[in-house]
Amino acid sequence: MDVEGEGHRGFGFPYKVRFILFEGLQQNSIKAVLTLAYQSFGVVYGDLSTSPLYVYRSTFSQKWQLHEDDTEILGVLSFIVYTLTLVPMMKYILFVLSADDNGEGGTFALYSLLCRYAKLSMLPNQQPIDKELSTYKLDQDVLDAKGSKVKLFLEKHKNARTALLIVVLLGTSMVIGDGILTPAISVLSAVSGIEVAAPNLHEHVVDVIACLVLVGLFALQHFGTRKVGFMFAPIVLTWLFCISSIGIYNIVRWNVGVFRALSPYYMYNYISKMGAAGWASLGGILLSITGTEAMFADLGHFSRSSIKIAFTFVVYPSLVLAYMGQAAYLSKHHADIQRSFYKSIPEAVFWPVFVVATLASVVGSQAVISATFSVIRQCSALGCFPRVKVVHTSKNIYGQVYIPEINWILLILCLAITIGFRDTILIGHAYGIAVITVMFVTTCLMSLVIVVVWQKSIWLALCFLVFFGSIELLYISAALVKVPEGGWVPLVLSGMFMAIMYVWHYGTKKKYQFDVQNKVSMKWLLTLGPSLGIVRVPGIGLIYTELVTGVPAIFSHFVTNLPAFHEVLVFVCIKSVPVPYVPPQERYLIGRVGTKEYRMYRCILRYGYKDIRIDDHDFENQLILSIGEFIQTEAAQTWVPSSNEGSVDGKMAVVGTSARNGMAFTVSELEDLEQSSYGTPLSKSLSVPSLQDLSEIESPDVGRKRRVRFELPESPDVDPSIRNELMQLIEARDAGIAYILGHSYVQAKKSSSLLKKFVIDVLYSFLRRNCRGSAVALSIPHICLIEVGMIYHV
Repeated sequence: MDVEGEGHRGFGFPYKVRFILFEGLQQNSIKAVLTLAYQSFGVVYGDLSTSPLYVYRSTFSQKWQLHEDDTEILGVLSFIVYTLTLVPMMKYILFVLSADDNGEGGTFALYSLLCRYAKLSMLPNQQPIDKELSTYKLDQDVLDAKGSKVKLFLEKHKNARTALLIVVLLGTSMVIGDGILTPAISVLSAVSGIEVAAPNLHEHVVDVIACLVLVGLFALQHFGTRKVGFMFAPIVLTWLFCISSIGIYNIVRWNVGVFRALSPYYMYNYISKMGAAGWASLGGILLSITGTEAMFADLGHFSRSSIKIAFTFVVYPSLVLAYMGQAAYLSKHHADIQRSFYKSIPEAVFWPVFVVATLASVVGSQAVISATFSVIRQCSALGCFPRVKVVHTSKNIYGQVYIPEINWILLILCLAITIGFRDTILIGHAYGIAVITVMFVTTCLMSLVIVVVWQKSIWLALCFLVFFGSIELLYISAALVKVPEGGWVPLVLSGMFMAIMYVWHYGTKKKYQFDVQNKVSMKWLLTLGPSLGIVRVPGIGLIYTELVTGVPAIFSHFVTNLPAFHEVLVFVCIKSVPVPYVPPQERYLIGRVGTKEYRMYRCILRYGYKDIRIDDHDFENQLILSIGEFIQTEAAQTWVPSSNEGSVDGKMAVVGTSARNGMAFTVSELEDLEQSSYGTPLSKSLSVPSLQDLSEIESPDVGRKRRVRFELPESPDVDPSIRNELMQLIEARDAGIAYILGHSYVQAKKSSSLLKKFVIDVLYSFLRRNCRGSAVALSIPHICLIEVGMIYHV
């Protein structure tokens, strides 16, 4: 259900947000919020809650000689408690979660939000009419306000926009790196606990068990976030109960005085006494907040309220008690510092807790895996990642997705890390850099959101950036010291994924610019005449193009090489709009190309970066209805036209939202069945608004969309010219529909630099050959597909 509510106003953020909840649930429903909060334990908080498994071991990896006054233990505990309070609680719960993009979170969600309030997009395919989308609505106060200096600077300088995109890609690539490192360190840390109970076990047994657990984890991903969440949530809740209970037990039994660490004095005392060694140990302390970014990245799977409730009332207090309990135990058992977690467990409950810890580590990996799928889906929709197969695993929550190719790539890389390092300390060095880099990128983007979107003072944004950025830079400086000891892994992985994303975006942008520069001129089109200079054969030709205005070069290339063309031509453009989703009734943007005699139309399908693409059968029916409605609406001139951006195109209108005073077509089914799966008689004639319901009725035996027949009712009120055009459209549809797609080869110009030739001719061409084909990604039936080869010299 689509619910609209006021934004978070506790800090003066006057904007509206829209988010997705379960079908049939109201925004204020306690049951809905608690249900999502319950699921969030199994998806969002698994990684964050398993940090106690390895934090103390990674922090004290240098095997210090601990002082009797517990300077190190209390200092580390103080750092952990204040880091948990300042970063997850203050930064994310109070600020970052309020910057969602219509309920969607993550690095690209912030970037998409900024692109709507400022002209930052590097792909110039947006139109003024896109701003009329209901999900695109901007705060009127922001629109009326004078542009801030930061906004004007970014819009004026192309290099600044490019730098911003690179920062976004860096954060995104680090999230993908998290999806590789989190399963490795979480599972290996949990399984290594078996060495405490069985010290004589062969050293490779732990590695084998960890690899088997990882394979099982990634094999479960195709079930979807919702099923995995319900499956894993009880495990995380049990785990949080275990670590908090054990923490209370250790505090009471070994050292109640660990509560002294709540004083920030112990952080100062720790750094002053330990010096450079204490500063370097911060790389282990930052592991206490691993998984924090998942609260924002997985926001599209749940809701803001559910995530806040789960963290504030359950996760945060449980983690604080767990870390305090370990510190209390360590204060009396300095020799157990490398196995502090498992050594602190009472012997009577060791094996049950070990089993729960192993299961919880699997759940911990789920958080960043889900976040990785969400981020990559956003990147692909916004033209920054090669086309991949996206499987939507929930009918009610569109944010829940599964990407098979990425899932198995993550598994292979994760197994390579686990087998290659076989040590949680080395993996922790790599893990810390990836985690803190993502958080710093989020801080930078949030400071821009405060100025550009929320229209707050630049000084407030600087305070936010300096306060949280200084904390994260402190941890980054400590983590970078560990680069030779495993920290190089996330740098290599992020560099690889960042190169893939930037090369794909660069090649896509250059290809689009070539299309714009080589559009067919109006003069050339007019010289062809109404018949376009060739024989017009029955049927509809759908010409796919990335252009939102003008006639693509593929049209002239086709016309000059083939002697005939279809009676009705439709230039179809499928583009992404910087919003999470586009309402179906606002998706189709229809216009006319040339004069009425040409029978040429333009159809722009607008999708958000978390929308589900419609299948080919429903698309054909919706397209005919949309064009028919446009023909009627054009004659009545009842729509608000968009700006005429091209001399070839006529005015365009959003169909599906205007009131239908008279129906263009009636629709009847061709299936000779008495009842549909919904119990609706199939012999009756259907009106235009019923087509969507009709097309969604699946055949019970083959799962195929039903075929329909369009008819033009007798009506004396219809203008003869309009009736004739509608009749030609129906006849062309009955004659058949052909899909015409450009099979392009992109090459760098001969005058290009060697670097550009390498990027375009080698890297971009390699990605295009190995990603999903356009026909598959667009769900085009191969039997109706016509491919036209073209060479793009960019």
